Amino acid sequence: MTDGLATDWLARAAELDAADPLAAFTDRFEESPGLVAYFDGNSLGRPVRGTAAELARFVEQEWGTRLIRGWDQAWMRWPEETGDLVAAAALGAAPGQTVVADSTTVLLYKMLRALADGQVADDPARTQIVLDTDNFPTDRYVAEGVAAERGMELVWIEADPASGVSIEQVAQVVGERTAVVLLSHVAYRSGYLADAPAITQLAHQHGALVLWDLCHSAGSVPMALDEWGVDAAVGCTYKYLNGGPGSPAFAYLASRHHGILQQPIQGWMGRRDPFLMAAGYRPAEGIRSLVSGTPPIVGMVPLRLSLEQLAQAGIEAVRAKSLALTELAWQIVESWSPDLGVDIASPRDHAHRGGHITIRRHDFADVNARLWEQGVIPDFRSPDGLRLGLAPLSTSFSEVVTGLQRVRSHLT
Repeated sequence: MTDGLATDWLARAAELDAADPLAAFTDRFEESPGLVAYFDGNSLGRPVRGTAAELARFVEQEWGTRLIRGWDQAWMRWPEETGDLVAAAALGAAPGQTVVADSTTVLLYKMLRALADGQVADDPARTQIVLDTDNFPTDRYVAEGVAAERGMELVWIEADPASGVSIEQVAQVVGERTAVVLLSHVAYRSGYLADAPAITQLAHQHGALVLWDLCHSAGSVPMALDEWGVDAAVGCTYKYLNGGPGSPAFAYLASRHHGILQQPIQGWMGRRDPFLMAAGYRPAEGIRSLVSGTPPIVGMVPLRLSLEQLAQAGIEAVRAKSLALTELAWQIVESWSPDLGVDIASPRDHAHRGGHITIRRHDFADVNARLWEQGVIPDFRSPDGLRLGLAPLSTSFSEVVTGLQRVRSHLT
């Protein structure tokens, strides 16, 4: 085979689309005029069809009619209710352990501080936070800030940007001084899927707690946080969960830690009986204690609509299509001539691959800019990576082929 010319990829994609049990979902998203192929669902998901109408209905009826009564009638419960929807559709977690509030950065800070403070209170010798050098910048920056605040030490795992953190690497650094291990379930560059249950179990064997960043796995990769014994997790909702730009993040805290660990941003909405306006902070019971300020209600409206759709599709079916989409993309890129100088910087093994793959070439920054002008939208990650984030509910197999044909046309 030379540069894939012996394979009719469009015919192959048509067969896959015809057999796709989730094919109907691709029509449940708003149209994007001029769009040829959207390869950025791992960065910003497309809006679910009907989102604009649902927002208008909310403004006109719930906000416009109920006015402030909406808080008592429904909105005060939305952080926990929406959290339970995330947990059921994407996290494999029982109700009462997930909340939607704040940004990913703020929730990461809350959770890392809570876990670290709890560990140091139990054992002052546990002053180390383990993380990797290629984790998303926010995770690294937040950890640096918490370490500076609490006089803790950061222990770095040297991660390969083309893969991710293995259990063997964690085993080399975790020990009796480890307070918290902070890792991403799916690496943001390569799409490497970490062995979350095994790493969590290993950390617990050494008395450490684990905080998982689920930004690139929630809504794409099935999870079983309760079964895995995860302590805490944080994730955004604007990628595979299609919550929209800046939609509020979610945080999971296992029920065994409720009433023991305390997050550091003590706002009035996280206090027991907040409308008493009383002196002194008394955290609310359960997961509500993670709330600080007024919940971002409007930001939850698109998210709740999208979560209904994810629940209908089923996360296992989503995962199956995700692997099929990335496998098709892999095969197409692999068929290109080696002379083009394109490398695949993601795991081939399905057990270690999340929802996106990254291809590398020296000039992909310029190629990406030209592709955007033509309606093909991947995203570029320095220094030379083009990420193909193929959201299973909104992406067809034919779209993958068409988009990659455009990519190939720019390579000489």
